[in-house]
Amino acid sequence: MKNKKLLASLLAGAMVLSLAACGEEPSGSSSVEESTSEVQQSAEAEPTAEPAPEAAPASIDFEDGNMGFVAPYMQMANAADIELAVVDYNGSKALEVKNLSGDIPYVAFDATSLLGADVAKVASMEADVAVTYENGTFNAVEGRILAWSGEDRNETYDDWSVYLESKNPNKAVATLDEGEEFVADAGNIFILNLTTDNGANDGNGNATMYIDNIRFLDASGNLLTADSTVAFAAPEGFESSGVDMSNLAVLTNVVEFDGFAASAGEWAQAGFTMPQEIIDALVPGSVVEISYSSESGDMWIVMNEAQAGWMRVGQPGGEGTPAYYNNSKNVAQITYEQLAALCGDDVSTWGSTMQCESSSPWEVFSVKVGQAAPVYALSNTVNFEGFATSAGEWAQAGFTMPQEIIDALVPGSVVEISYSSESGDMWIVMNEAQAGWMRVGQPGGEGTPAVMDGSKSYVTYEQLAALCGDDVSTWGSTMQCESSGAWEVYSVRVGTASTFKMNNNQVNFEGFATSAGEWAQEGFDMPQEIIDALVPGSVVNISYTSEDGTMWIVMPDAAAGWMRVGQPGGEGTPGAANGSVCQITYEQIAALCGEDKSTWGARMQCEASSAWEVYSVTVGQTPDAE
Repeated sequence: MKNKKLLASLLAGAMVLSLAACGEEPSGSSSVEESTSEVQQSAEAEPTAEPAPEAAPASIDFEDGNMGFVAPYMQMANAADIELAVVDYNGSKALEVKNLSGDIPYVAFDATSLLGADVAKVASMEADVAVTYENGTFNAVEGRILAWSGEDRNETYDDWSVYLESKNPNKAVATLDEGEEFVADAGNIFILNLTTDNGANDGNGNATMYIDNIRFLDASGNLLTADSTVAFAAPEGFESSGVDMSNLAVLTNVVEFDGFAASAGEWAQAGFTMPQEIIDALVPGSVVEISYSSESGDMWIVMNEAQAGWMRVGQPGGEGTPAYYNNSKNVAQITYEQLAALCGDDVSTWGSTMQCESSSPWEVFSVKVGQAAPVYALSNTVNFEGFATSAGEWAQAGFTMPQEIIDALVPGSVVEISYSSESGDMWIVMNEAQAGWMRVGQPGGEGTPAVMDGSKSYVTYEQLAALCGDDVSTWGSTMQCESSGAWEVYSVRVGTASTFKMNNNQVNFEGFATSAGEWAQEGFDMPQEIIDALVPGSVVNISYTSEDGTMWIVMPDAAAGWMRVGQPGGEGTPGAANGSVCQITYEQIAALCGEDKSTWGARMQCEASSAWEVYSVTVGQTPDAE
C-alpha cells in the first residue's frame, strides 16, 4: 500500500474544524483537472460508453438491505455530515452516501466484525464506486481508502478516482502490503473517503457516492465470505457517535428543553413556551445549544415577546454577534451574554417564548441549556499504562499509580479518561487520600463536575487538589474510576492542558492548503482580511493531520525574530491541538512577536515535528475579542 502515514493520536471527542477538500494526485497519474479535460476529448473520440464493471461474486452486495456494519467517521477535521442508506442504483442495491455539509465524506467498513478470524487473511479490498449530482452533470472525483492495520491500528491509504463518465462506477482498490496486515480482534477497518469533488468546486453541488460489490480478497485472490448481519463495533479512536463540536463549548449541568422539535420555511419562526427549568438555567455563563439542519447552514433564536422588542439573537449580519456554529453546520450555540446584550440582563423581561429561525427552510431536533465548559487538548502526555477496566453502576475499579503519573500530576495538568457508560458520566475516586475517600468530578457531588461528553472525561489537577489537598503525596497510591451507570474505561492519561476557544465570525485564509515533512515549514503571505481579523481575543484555527499529532505556527519574518508559536515544549505556551484541529491565540503570537502586529511580518507558516498536511486556516473571534 502506498502513501503511508501513522494514525495520529486519539482524537478528542467532538473537536473538529471545516476545511476545503484538497486531495493529492494519485501516484504516477495526472491531476483530476487534467483527467476532466481527457473526459471531454474522450467523449468526442469514443461516443459509445463502456459498460460498468462486470458483476463478480462479492463479499457484500447490499442486496439483503443490511448496512449495520457501516458507520460515518466524524473525528477528522474535514469530516462531512453524511446520510447513509441502501437504495436501488444501476440495476441493483448499493450503499448511498449523501454529503450533507460539503466537507469530505468518510465511510467506515468494519472488516473485523464482517470477517471474524478471516480478517487476518485480507490482502486487498475492492469496491465499485460511482458518483452522481442532482443536476445530472458528471464531474471527476478522487478519494482514498484508508486502512487501520495491526494491533495499533496504524493508518495507510490507497488512492481511487472516478475520472471518466464512461467508467462511472469505477473500481476502487486498497492493498495491504507487508507490515500492513490485519490482525484478528484488533479493530481493523477500512475507511473510504472522497477528497476532491470537482462538481462541488464547479458549483454543481455535492457528489452523492454509491458503493457496491465490496470484495475482500486473500493473497491468492480468493474471495472471503462476510457476515453482513453484524453491527459496527467502533475501535478505540473511532468514536463514531461523536458530535462535531468544532468552534463550540462543551456544556455541563445540561437542562433539556423538553419537546423542542419544530420546523419551518425560510425566515419563518417556530418555537415553544419556555419551561421554568429552562428559564432558571439561563444565567451568566450559560449557553443555548440548538441541534438542527437548514439548507443555508444558519440558525438563530427569536425572542418574540421580549420587553426590549422582537429580537433576533445570533443572526449572522444582524444586531449583536452571530451564533457560534460547528463546521458541520448542525449545532449552533448562543450565549446568555448574546441574549442579554439585546434583551437585557433581567431574564424575566425576555418573555415566555423561545423560537428558532433560519434564512432557509429548517428543522430543529433539540434545544438545551448548560454552562460553558472548557474543551481540552493535552500535550506532554503520560499514559497510565494498563488502565483498562470496567464495573457496574456506582462500583469503583482502578490501579496503583506509577511514578510517572504521580510526577505528571502538577498544576495545569488534566486527567483524561476514555470511556463508555450507560449513564454517560465518569469521574475519579481517590480512595486512599489522607483527606478522606473522595469522589472527584462527580456531577452533583462535592467540588466541580468533570467535563465529559460520553466518551472522554476530564478532571483537572485543580479539581483533585480542591478535595484532596495541594500535596500530591497525600492523595494515596491508587486512582479509581466510577460512574452512575455500568461503565468501561479504555485508557487514562495525564498531560498539560490547553483549551480550545469558542469562535465565530471566521475569516478564511484563502488558499492555505499545503504539506511538508517533519520540522519543515510551509505557508503563505497573509491577505489583508486575515491581518485585520487578528485582534486581541481572536484565534487561528488550523485544520490538519500529522503523524505525531503536533502542529504549530511559524512567523518567519517577525521583527522580534524567527518564531515558533504554540510549539509544545518550545517558547511560550503550547497551542491547543488534538491531531486534527490546532488553535493558537492572538495572545500567544503577541507574547513572542510583540503587541504591534505590523511587526509580525507578511507570512504565516505551519510546522510539526512529523510529516504533516494542512487543509485550511481560519481566524475567528472568541467571546473576548475586541
